[in-house]
Amino acid sequence: MHGDHAPETAAPGPGRRLFALLLVNAVLAQVVTFVLRPAATYRAIELDVPSGWLGALTALFAVVPLVLAVPSGQATDRFSERRVMIAGGVLMTASAVVLLLAGSTTAGLAAGIIVLGTGHLLCVVGQQAAVANSAPDGRFDTAFGHYTFAASLGQAAGPGLIILAGGGRAVPDTGLLFAGSIGIGLVLTLSALFIRTPARPPGSREQEAGGMRTLVRLPGLPRALLVSCVVLAAVDITLVYLPALGTDRDLSAGFIGLLLTLRAVASMTSRFFLGKLVTLLDRRRLMVVTTVLSALSMAALALPLPPAALACLVVFLGLGLGVGQPLTMAWLASSTPPGLRGRAMSLRLTGNRLGQVVLPSAVGALAITTGAAGVLCATAAALGAAAALAGRRTAETAGTS
Repeated sequence: MHGDHAPETAAPGPGRRLFALLLVNAVLAQVVTFVLRPAATYRAIELDVPSGWLGALTALFAVVPLVLAVPSGQATDRFSERRVMIAGGVLMTASAVVLLLAGSTTAGLAAGIIVLGTGHLLCVVGQQAAVANSAPDGRFDTAFGHYTFAASLGQAAGPGLIILAGGGRAVPDTGLLFAGSIGIGLVLTLSALFIRTPARPPGSREQEAGGMRTLVRLPGLPRALLVSCVVLAAVDITLVYLPALGTDRDLSAGFIGLLLTLRAVASMTSRFFLGKLVTLLDRRRLMVVTTVLSALSMAALALPLPPAALACLVVFLGLGLGVGQPLTMAWLASSTPPGLRGRAMSLRLTGNRLGQVVLPSAVGALAITTGAAGVLCATAAALGAAAALAGRRTAETAGTS
């Protein structure tokens, strides 16, 4: 799935100013997402939406982006990362407005989640293409590790706001969370206005002519995309079904927010040290080890354990889930010419969005009979299957890598 990786010796990725702005943009985009998605779940619970439908609401985040992912990558390669990120920020702000004004109905919730998913897609395609086109050769693992570290920082800060708004109540003040996200979205859009990426090499325009044909011929691409989409879908499921598990077990919204924050902080840790981890193990073995760790931790969360044990398991889960995304980004960036990197990242996101539609919808059906614990067990099984697939690839190529 992933090639072995030589030790990195060059200076870190993008220039300091550009990299700092990209990190700010990445943090803010994830803050908005990781406030609005759990808040929408809590609003759905307030509206007495059946638990089986929570999986469908989760899938809506990915439905329209599934169709738009590849066109967004083409737009990024053609019009610049900056313009795509600005459009994404505008849509994410609009999603918060929709949820605030129309989120008292199921249709309003669905519309807000769809707009949020579309805006998030544009933001991350632009961000990832900017990192790929700015990082020097040999530093992709470190650059994407730091980029996804920033994303995890936003994912930790978002649930932190839920803790503030929720306190000891089972359901936080969702209206307050929707309103606060509007302000954060405006700052997100403003930050994108100041991002200027380096000009691409002259040859990259000619490289665009090969388009998607060049990308789909990359060896190991289907395996990489499959593992990536399962890992990301697992992150999504924790966002939705940890709150549902909390309501099943009478855990406070503040404690669930703490669990979501711990998961994100653990992911930040593994991502920050990704370059060193890849040098130590190589990309393939690291993917197998971390996916197995995620599967075991997810399965154990379904057990009736005390809060302290749940917190420890969430840390292990975050350490494992944090690695899959930057590894596939780095592999695609190192395997793709500059003029196609926007499309490469969008192709990865297409696979991710497909997983975000299919897996939550499938496990959501289980929630009707098994509750949130059954959903976590099913997700653990999917992670185990992904690890087995990655491991088989490792065994096949161990002698030649």
